Amino acid sequence: MNTFALIPARGGSKGIRRKNIKMIAGKPLIVWTIEAALRSLSLGGVVVSTDDLEIAEVARRAGAQVPFIRPAELAQDQTPGLDPVLHALDQLPQFDSVVLLQPTSPLRTTDDINGFLNLVAQKKTPSAVSVTQADTHPYWTYRLNADQTMARFVDAAPVARRQDLPAVFSLNGAMYFADANWLRDSGSLVGTETLAYVMSKEHSVDLDTPLDWKFAELLLKESL
Repeated sequence: MNTFALIPARGGSKGIRRKNIKMIAGKPLIVWTIEAALRSLSLGGVVVSTDDLEIAEVARRAGAQVPFIRPAELAQDQTPGLDPVLHALDQLPQFDSVVLLQPTSPLRTTDDINGFLNLVAQKKTPSAVSVTQADTHPYWTYRLNADQTMARFVDAAPVARRQDLPAVFSLNGAMYFADANWLRDSGSLVGTETLAYVMSKEHSVDLDTPLDWKFAELLLKESL
């Protein structure tokens, strides 16, 4: 298995302006992911896919490869997340599989990456994703009707105690693995064959909002 890490980092961002190279705990955000990937001995390369020349320069200085600049049409708000991955695989035919590492998960560690790839190797799976235990259990969520009355989102018997709830997990967005041929055939990063790799809540912080940013920065500073 010849696997490379792909770190997607477009120049435009809505929630936090220029977040991929915004400084957090003393480093540009993307550098946390680049450095964690470079320390893994299970990867054949660490590649950043970006449409932005400034991001490309920051990535190169941190030790990542930027062998191409992503076309603008693959860096729009509405661009499906799969398209830049397929584009990178087409540009790098020497690799037969890819690990997608989102730069918005800066608390993901090299140990997380290695454990994820060990799962892939042991199970010989064509697809895997990282998950974490869900913050809010679907048994305790509701829809609001037009008259503001509530209806259970999941049709299940009420559960009064948290410890009696069945464990449920959500994608944390930190890592996706896919065999290149499987990905092209399936047209999705997640399918019926996809295995789950469980990560801790602390390492699963995903940066979407300024509040997420403050929380992640606190955790990163504590880890130094």
